[in-house]
Amino acid sequence: MTSEAPKVLLKVEGLTKHFPITKGVFRRQVGAVKAVDGISFEILQGETLGLVGESGCGKSTTGRVILQLYPATAGKVTFKGRDLMSLSKEELRKQRPQMQMIFQDPQDSLNPRMTVGSIISEPLVEHGEFKGKARRDRVEQLLESVGMNREYTNRYPHEFSGGQRQRIGIARALALSPEFIICDEPIAALDVSIQAQVVNLLEELQEELGLTYLFISHDLSMIRHIADRVAVMYLGRIVELASSESLYSTPLHPYTQALLSAVPIHDPKLEKKRKRVILTGDVPSPANPPSGCHFSIRCPRAEQRCFKDSPEWREITPGHQVACHLV
Repeated sequence: MTSEAPKVLLKVEGLTKHFPITKGVFRRQVGAVKAVDGISFEILQGETLGLVGESGCGKSTTGRVILQLYPATAGKVTFKGRDLMSLSKEELRKQRPQMQMIFQDPQDSLNPRMTVGSIISEPLVEHGEFKGKARRDRVEQLLESVGMNREYTNRYPHEFSGGQRQRIGIARALALSPEFIICDEPIAALDVSIQAQVVNLLEELQEELGLTYLFISHDLSMIRHIADRVAVMYLGRIVELASSESLYSTPLHPYTQALLSAVPIHDPKLEKKRKRVILTGDVPSPANPPSGCHFSIRCPRAEQRCFKDSPEWREITPGHQVACHLV
């Protein structure tokens, strides 16, 4: 018997998030920051989709709009067949336990006035899960599952290192047994020596609990290690989406090629021969992106049509999609 193909857990269609720019006493809108500009992708059950790009390209905003922490300007987000944008506040609240987020900076995302036990049990209290001793046992079990001592429940966040605080954040995200977790640069604020430990923990938890991840990062080496498929984002748009193996071996979009050329290779001989792609100019403002292809004014291969026409999203080889006139 052949195994069933994995189901689509999350589907994003034409997702757009514009933040208004206002001016004057009456806060009249004079423009908009196009943080997310009409992106579409799917995440399969049990997989890790990596979302990469430079700072300010809209990665974190994408994660927050998917979870409805920010209302979308346009588009559709479907989770397990349900359109999240059509749900009432109460229906969305009931859906929340299945979708959680691990934030970038554990220093900022944990309340310094609350004990570790209170932080981890907060989602359980909010959703009425477990009572009394059962709740305390659940908190201790969660601490143990992220490699921490059960006795830490009465301590405060400032008593822990950055890596330990992130483990507490992961335990909180797991409290309601979610199926889908958005990891918003969960290792960016940590020491390099600790980063691998946290990523390995996330991989172990995924295997053990059958989790699905959207892993947001600007660290291409780490994404290569953890992601099954990778989406490359530039100025609010996804420019390339492929399996990790395909994207790293044959990047098609000039922006992806430039990003990968900046990742060091451990072989000094290969590193010496390798051709670097140096991008000129600064990233344009998302409040006033270029017409046509957003990457056109920095692209070393741009043609006349790149400045006028927006490139079509096409599948070049099975599973490898790109938005570029030149491919």
